[in-house]
Amino acid sequence: MAKRGEKPSKQDTYRQLKKDITAGTLGSLYLFHGEEAYLRDYYLEQMKKVLLPAGMESFNYHLLPGKTLTAQRLGEIIDALPMMSQHTMVVVNDYDLFKAPEAERSRMTQLLEDLPSYCCLVFVYDTIPYKSDARMKKLAGAIAQKGQVVVFARQNQNDLVDWIGRRFRALGHDIDAADAQYLTFLCGDLMNGLISEIEKIGAYAKHRRVTREDIDAVAIPIVDAVVFQMTESLTRKDFDRAFSVLNDLLRLQQAPIMILAVLGKHLRQLYTARVALETGQSSRWLMELWGMRSSYPAEKLMEGARRHGLRWCKNAMARCAQTDLAMKSVSSADAQDLLLSLMLELSAGGTAC
Repeated sequence: MAKRGEKPSKQDTYRQLKKDITAGTLGSLYLFHGEEAYLRDYYLEQMKKVLLPAGMESFNYHLLPGKTLTAQRLGEIIDALPMMSQHTMVVVNDYDLFKAPEAERSRMTQLLEDLPSYCCLVFVYDTIPYKSDARMKKLAGAIAQKGQVVVFARQNQNDLVDWIGRRFRALGHDIDAADAQYLTFLCGDLMNGLISEIEKIGAYAKHRRVTREDIDAVAIPIVDAVVFQMTESLTRKDFDRAFSVLNDLLRLQQAPIMILAVLGKHLRQLYTARVALETGQSSRWLMELWGMRSSYPAEKLMEGARRHGLRWCKNAMARCAQTDLAMKSVSSADAQDLLLSLMLELSAGGTAC
């Protein structure tokens, strides 16, 4: 926890929210933001269960769109006494307190300072970012004094693997940690995206243990993972597979400039993996350097780097940058030709700058 006088960390406020839900000691004001919408929505539902008696939600729960919200309307909702309940819960979606007109902001600040004890008010930042502005001292002070700003960040790898395991067990399956990490590489590491993939895989898998073959059979990979697999096929000299993946991407109308951007990223990662080998570093170093949450791509990059020298990796990275520059001044059809030419050059081993 934060020491006296220190600003609480993201983890401090997240842990405190979980404790307050468990203890039934929720506060009056919260501001929720962050990438992990699944967790945010989960804890909003848990707050609702703690605060409101079952069957009385329609009287005491209020969901307000920020786009049309005014301080007057919010004040009317806040002042409405709870019906057959000790609390009301008010959730405001996508209202930027710090960007409101000055008069509205002043009235909002007054509302936050005088929140009644029976009301729990939650501002949810979903499609707009949350950014505090210390220059607006009264508003910032009211939030600091009365509320908690809770960040729902992407989960660390261990927590995510544990959660994936629990979700599969709920469906009658098990999955080992390596395959759970592979799933996060293939489909991304946001829970909202993973939950539907877990359900599909759970319905498809024929045995208790979920295998990588089960994952590949039905999971829909993110573009980054697909291009990574294409790059890996190139480094393994599996050119038929690499060009098959590229054709699939183009057939799905993925823009050549976007494919090239991801390819360039992976070639830069491959170069740093080769540097890691040259300097005696491990895949863990590569993960930390690139902020990777899964060990799967780091280990694959190290494998790929062992198949190519430092000069090849450096020249491949440079040719990708040159192609990117050229692509920005040509038509879409010509951009596709440039991408195909680069792929042919990489597959032939000719990457002279």
